[in-house]
Amino acid sequence: MHSKIFVNMPVSDVERSRKFFTSLGYSFNENFTSDSAVTLVLGENQFAMLTRRDVFDSLHPVETADASTTKECVICLGVDRRECVDALVDRAIAEGGTPGDADDEDFMYGRSYHDLDGHSWQIFWMDPGAQEG
Repeated sequence: MHSKIFVNMPVSDVERSRKFFTSLGYSFNENFTSDSAVTLVLGENQFAMLTRRDVFDSLHPVETADASTTKECVICLGVDRRECVDALVDRAIAEGGTPGDADDEDFMYGRSYHDLDGHSWQIFWMDPGAQEG
């Protein structure tokens, strides 16, 4: 149905967010990047627009949630191996993120962290065999 996703998220400091996500191994699409926003590449045709809060506020007519005090959403991202969950979340916490919840089921394993602005990111692995049938 959809060919791309751009999740728009307010951040207090664009450059600080860029450094944080770069340290986690992410890249940015410079074609959609400016002083007020950076485009975080999450995967093929999957992006998060990290937009300076004042610019974000000017684009939307309702009050912007403060992700450090109000849960506005959880971004869930799948990885290929269970070990990748721990590696990415541990790195995020080491770089200044805060730990979130964890879930360990027979067929799925996940952990979450909150980035420097409080946005929740859940990283999960699902057993490929569980997806069949």
